[in-house]
Amino acid sequence: MLEEAAPEWLSEEVKTGTTIIGIEYDGGVVLGSDSRVSAGETVVNRVMNKLSPLHDKIYCALSGSAADAQTMAEIVNYQLDVHSIEIGEDPQVRSAATLVRNISYKYREELSAHLIVAGWDRRNGGQVFATMKGLLTRQPFAVGGSGSSYVYGFVDAEYRRGMSKQECQQFVVNTLSLAMNRDGSSGGVAYIVTIDEHGTEEKVILGNQLPTFFDQ
Repeated sequence: MLEEAAPEWLSEEVKTGTTIIGIEYDGGVVLGSDSRVSAGETVVNRVMNKLSPLHDKIYCALSGSAADAQTMAEIVNYQLDVHSIEIGEDPQVRSAATLVRNISYKYREELSAHLIVAGWDRRNGGQVFATMKGLLTRQPFAVGGSGSSYVYGFVDAEYRRGMSKQECQQFVVNTLSLAMNRDGSSGGVAYIVTIDEHGTEEKVILGNQLPTFFDQ
């Protein structure tokens, strides 16, 4: 007797989605993300904060598998705490990004996660790093997640060097709003964190408070 074949969806890879962005300005960085966690066509969490602290003035934005990304962030957070005790001062942003890169590369076959690392240190000021499967590159701004493919044209056209803190915050909010409107796997609220030498400022923007554009 032939066994009944298992449904095709059981063997398919579960698709995840998000939108994350980080941008440098003179004196700090702004990091942002949407809040929707999806598994395929199912929304499993509407208000997850994807901006995870790695140290006092260093954060990361999570994308990919939520479990994998959160685990990486927790491991790096622990390692940075130990590192800062050893050196007797706050760690550099590049050190945090390097730890993320090392874990991402070492477990590239097991983990499915992409983290944007951003923060401020007294040596190099505000910095944004993209890390992915061995990649480590500092960029003036970085976008990631499924929603990023909908906004590359927007960020390339709207970004300019020398933007102020307020302009960068609005740039992040506008980018997230556009991505959340276009990408079915992004949505919910927008989480924003601004980091400079004085500390961090976290903000939540509800969905009905996000800017709208002509086709919305």
